Amino acid sequence: MASWRYQLHEIIFEADTPAGKAFDVALLVAIGASTLCVMLESVESVRARFGTELLWAEWGFTLLFTAEYLLRLLVVERPAAYARSFFGIVDLLAIIPTYVSVLLPGTQSLLVIRTLRLLRIFRVFKLVELLGEARLLMVALRASQLKLLVFIGFVVILMTILGSVMYLVEGPESGFTSVPRSVYWAVVTMTTVGYGDIAPVTVLGQTLAAVVMIMGYAIIAVPTGIVTSELLDAARRPANTRSCPSCTSEGHALTARFCRDCGGILEPEEVVGR
Repeated sequence: MASWRYQLHEIIFEADTPAGKAFDVALLVAIGASTLCVMLESVESVRARFGTELLWAEWGFTLLFTAEYLLRLLVVERPAAYARSFFGIVDLLAIIPTYVSVLLPGTQSLLVIRTLRLLRIFRVFKLVELLGEARLLMVALRASQLKLLVFIGFVVILMTILGSVMYLVEGPESGFTSVPRSVYWAVVTMTTVGYGDIAPVTVLGQTLAAVVMIMGYAIIAVPTGIVTSELLDAARRPANTRSCPSCTSEGHALTARFCRDCGGILEPEEVVGR
């Protein structure tokens, strides 16, 4: 990359330098302030008194975030990769509602999605361990998704059977007016939510309800065990806040010189030499 692009990349994407940290802190303050403006604008009394000021503030924040988004696209070697990334999509969604509100009034309330950008706070305060653990959890969830789908399918079948049995035991007289409504009761009971809008009144129905409640507690342990098993098998590796200049991927090993996703060089040769 050209020297000026690399320097901008260090400021915008990195949090290991004073300039990069200052940029991220200023960005978080702006995100918080813009989100507060959106929330205040939804209060009728505040909107009636400061509506014009809040509107100007919102457009100011939107133009600021638009410039920041364009700069992010400019300094990376693969803008499309950043645009398709999680933060790239969030950054784009954070500015679109204001422009759309010109044609469709009311959509500016969707700007609360900017709060998702506060996730960058993990990079600012060097909580890379949390990012690593979150990435580890995602790996475990992907590895166990088939097992979880089979388990969920089994639970759905079980709830359908229990709901049908409760419909036969209680009947419309107790509020179980149909099989779907009885299945709804089984779902609410097995998940230990217990709204109480319908409940069995017969001894047999109450006994069945007690069994379903106990099964609910037992079933909770199954997906926990599946995910825990995958977590134990997942490989752990140290990570930092370094961002790839090409695809903006993070979570590289401390000694890595190349991106683990695209193979791009993490630092130019002249920087490594220093």
